[in-house]
Amino acid sequence: VVRKAKSTDATRVAELSGILGYPVDRAAMQRRLEKLDGREEHVVFVAEMNGKIVGWIHGAERELLVVDRIGEICGLVVAEGQRASGVGRRLVEAIEQWARGRGLEQVSVRSNVARPESHPFYEKVGYTRVKTQHAYRKKLGAL
Repeated sequence: VVRKAKSTDATRVAELSGILGYPVDRAAMQRRLEKLDGREEHVVFVAEMNGKIVGWIHGAERELLVVDRIGEICGLVVAEGQRASGVGRRLVEAIEQWARGRGLEQVSVRSNVARPESHPFYEKVGYTRVKTQHAYRKKLGAL
């Protein structure tokens, strides 16, 4: 079953986020889910099997100067032991359907080079590699 995430899913969504290398506690995840729930340009879906959440996906609509409006997969994780079961594909399909419903013509995703196992997955579900890039981040101190 794929459905929209609820704030009450925070514990399991946070656990799965740790698999991606982004550890977060339940309270912080609950705040994030509640905040995103109020924004129509974001959506989070979860996949359940036998009543347990086994994956989640976060999608967003972005408006960029160079490509106009586009859907983006901001995060996707499927629990170990459930990979290759179709869960990831169903989550991606949910984002694509959501994007179509918003009138978006394409969806993009970035996949870290440190996760080479995910690259064939995206190609298998129809995504084409369009570029390789470096990502930079700077922490900003208080003013």
